[in-house]
Amino acid sequence: METQMKPIATEHAPEAIGPYSQAIVAGDTIYLSGQIPLDPATMTIVGTDVTTQTNRVMENLAAVLERVGCTLGDVAKTTVYLASMDDFPAMNAEYAKHFGDHRPARATVEVARLPKDVMVEIDAIATNR
Repeated sequence: METQMKPIATEHAPEAIGPYSQAIVAGDTIYLSGQIPLDPATMTIVGTDVTTQTNRVMENLAAVLERVGCTLGDVAKTTVYLASMDDFPAMNAEYAKHFGDHRPARATVEVARLPKDVMVEIDAIATNR
């Protein structure tokens, strides 16, 4: 049996800035591409601190999930990419606000550089209920 893959796009999250989709639905799983703190209306970077940038990233992820009738509560796993691990506490606090009591599995890594020199990027895997 072949799994159908369906690309997802919404104007409420930044459009893809490369050859990829905002998300792909494959069966009951949603694979969300990494989001950076771009304002979807202007395609400009939001914020100069990791708290503001994390907030925008989480709003972008939520917008993509909403397009398929899901929420952050459907997220099973995230990967957080930080330009500096020194920003972990502030990112973690903002991230927790968006997930509330929900605690998806997560990996957090420091990377040498992120697109557009942002401070944080987050991707996710969710279930499509």
